[in-house]
Amino acid sequence: MNSAERTSYGSTWYAESMEPAPECGRLAFDVDVDVCVVGGGLAGLTTARELALRGWSVALLEGRRIAWNASGRNDGFVLPGFAESMDRIIARVGRADAKALWALSEMGLRYVREGVLANVQLYAELGTEVEGWPTERVREVLKTRHYFHAMHLPRAFHIHPLNYALGLAQAAQAAEVRIFEDSQALSIDPAGVRKRVTTAAGRVRAPHVVLACNAHLGALLPRIAGTLVPVWSYVVTTRPLGMQLAEAVAYRGAVTDTDLANHHYRVVDGDRLLWSGRSTTWEGDPQRFAGKLRADIATVYPQLGEVEIEHAWSGLLGNPLHRMPQIGELSPGLWLASGFGGHGLNTTAMAGNIIARAIAENDDTWKLFAPFELVWAGGRFGRAAMQAYYWWFNTRERWAARQAREREQEFRRAEELAAMRSGTEQPQIEAEIGAVVPPEQLPQEPSLAQLPVDPVIAGEPEPDADSAAGTQLGMRKPGPGIGRRKA
Repeated sequence: MNSAERTSYGSTWYAESMEPAPECGRLAFDVDVDVCVVGGGLAGLTTARELALRGWSVALLEGRRIAWNASGRNDGFVLPGFAESMDRIIARVGRADAKALWALSEMGLRYVREGVLANVQLYAELGTEVEGWPTERVREVLKTRHYFHAMHLPRAFHIHPLNYALGLAQAAQAAEVRIFEDSQALSIDPAGVRKRVTTAAGRVRAPHVVLACNAHLGALLPRIAGTLVPVWSYVVTTRPLGMQLAEAVAYRGAVTDTDLANHHYRVVDGDRLLWSGRSTTWEGDPQRFAGKLRADIATVYPQLGEVEIEHAWSGLLGNPLHRMPQIGELSPGLWLASGFGGHGLNTTAMAGNIIARAIAENDDTWKLFAPFELVWAGGRFGRAAMQAYYWWFNTRERWAARQAREREQEFRRAEELAAMRSGTEQPQIEAEIGAVVPPEQLPQEPSLAQLPVDPVIAGEPEPDADSAAGTQLGMRKPGPGIGRRKA
């Protein structure tokens, strides 16, 4: 692969270590197949491969290159669950369906894991494995006071996403999927038994069409594209940091410290940090955001000093307002697999399998996503509102984190005082915290023989009132330190 082809993927770090890309020509003729998949990202590739494995003929159209956008430029996190919180999902669909949705998300995770391990069998499983980590355990592996408690997902993992996508494309071709790059779908006629998808130089006719374009539906189906808020996420990798990185980040899993836009990272190549965040609803210059991400690293891990950024890139995501994937049948034979922003790679694999089963086996699992209907995202106003929400959320998170650290310091001081008081006499404790001077540290009271003789007792004449004051003060002048408390 030449350098021009490598840079077309937008990430030098990924390109330098990626698998060979499959050879895919441009559609320049008409094709008749059982299914036409529009979109060469992870969801489209998974759908095409699974249908081909079931004996269906499939053509896949990609407007640029396989996995050129979010599928090849993301953080590589593979974890169960969704961007939306499970308590809100339960409130919307009920506990039973929420459990089924969680099981589907785990199925997607297993699919990616087994794809990496070249094992395509899927096994049904309910429930999940979650560990709650206390603050002490979190800070054993993440050497920062930035974090407190954490939820650890032992089955989650992370991968090189572009390598996975390219390997998935090769597996799809091996299953006889016909992949056409540089073949953007310009129009679609979804009516009739055989739908038609037209490109600049050819056309695909098929009874089923799967739209796996995410935020790139654009003019193809504007109303569907309008249900997504486009979000650009920015990613950097540092130069090698050596042993100091291992001393700061001893955890070799993937870390995310909010449920929205900031601080997602993992160690790559042994001593580099891959760090993403600072999402925007407009397309920004990745180099401009590199400095902000470097500042984020310094905030969380100040012991790393001024790290150098070696690579920076961005990817476009599509986020529905309800923060759940868009999976289902729009009209007879027209299918949608979209809205994967913020979920990790598991949902792309899950969606591909769900739609493949729906088409090939008449499976209705996709209906679990019906309550999360297509909702217009508000156009430009919606994008502005979402950006304002990101800013507000991040400001609130920073404020809450600062308050939590202040409370932690106060709690630590209280604990230290309680520990000092444990098993120690009260006067000694008060001395240690500067309250009073313990008796043994006070000068001894003078004996009677050490006191001046009282003139009255000695029979000496009483002084007059004016001289008595000065004499009394002089006679009763306390010895050094008597009657004073130690500062």
